[in-house]
Amino acid sequence: MSINTNEITLLLLEDDDIDAMAITRALDKMNIGNNIIRACDGLEGLELLRSGAVPSPYIILLDLQMPRLSGLEFLEEIRQDPVLDKSIIFVLTTSKSDEDITASYKKNIAGYFLKENVGEEFLDIVKMLKGYWKIVLFPEI
Repeated sequence: MSINTNEITLLLLEDDDIDAMAITRALDKMNIGNNIIRACDGLEGLELLRSGAVPSPYIILLDLQMPRLSGLEFLEEIRQDPVLDKSIIFVLTTSKSDEDITASYKKNIAGYFLKENVGEEFLDIVKMLKGYWKIVLFPEI
């Protein structure tokens, strides 16, 4: 089944308003018109996903350092949920910690990116994401 790449929803889990605006601006600059839904922490992200407020297919952009439910705790929850366990998740964080990188990949993330370069270099990440969802087949969730 072919998916129109504009139908892919982006769920941004980001507690920092400035980072969220920078990410959204970068997506706009690359003419990515996909629907973006933002959650300010992992609990809100889980609630949105479990309530059906995030239409499938979707990609999750996940910050690790968030209040209430951190990114790693979110990954733990989502991978234990039989409905959401196939979610495609990219970590977008400030953490360079080897422990965070390893723990994230153990939870089957699709990629780990540092958001310290949210300027021009961040556009390379956005280009990669745009190319990713144009060529990858998505599981039914």
